Amino acid sequence: MNDVSKVAQEEIDRLYKKLDREAEAGGYHLNPDKEFTMALVEGLIINERRYGYPSCPCRLAAGEKQEDVDIICPCDYRDPDVVQYDACYCALYVSTSALKGETKVHSIPERRPPRERRAQHRPQSAGAALSALPLPVWRCKVCGYLCARDDPPEVCPVCKAKKERFERFI
Repeated sequence: MNDVSKVAQEEIDRLYKKLDREAEAGGYHLNPDKEFTMALVEGLIINERRYGYPSCPCRLAAGEKQEDVDIICPCDYRDPDVVQYDACYCALYVSTSALKGETKVHSIPERRPPRERRAQHRPQSAGAALSALPLPVWRCKVCGYLCARDDPPEVCPVCKAKKERFERFI
C-alpha cells in the first residue's frame, strides 16, 4: 500500500526515541504531552515520505527541498521561538520551564517570512581581514554552530541538522 498517511506505531516510537535522545543531548526538550508529540512525530514521517525531507508538520511545505530548507525539522526558527515563547511553532520542542510545567505552551505567531522575502543567501563581507582567512566559516542556521573548514559538516555536531542547513558565514 502506498498511502503516506499510514504509519506503523513502531516507526513513530522509533523516531520519537531518536528525537528525544538527540534533543536532550543537545540541550533541548520534546513536548511532555506525549500523545500530542507522537502526532507531530507521525507528521514528520508522513512529510519525509511525501517530500523526501521531514518538513515541519504544522506548516505548508512547497514540496521543493531548497525552498523548504528553513522548515526542515528542527527548523531555523526553533531556537528563537523557544527562547521567546517557550515552544517552537509546532510545539515539538519546548523550554525547560515548559517541560517542568512552570509555563504553559500556547500558540505563537509565525516567524517564517513570507515566500517572497525568504532569501537564502546573505551578502558576503568584503573586509580585508575576513577575506584573508585560510578557510571559509560555515554557520548552522538552526543552532548557530560555527566551523572553519572547506565544506560544512554532513551533520551539525550540536543540533544534528544536515549539511544543507549550513550557510557560508565568512
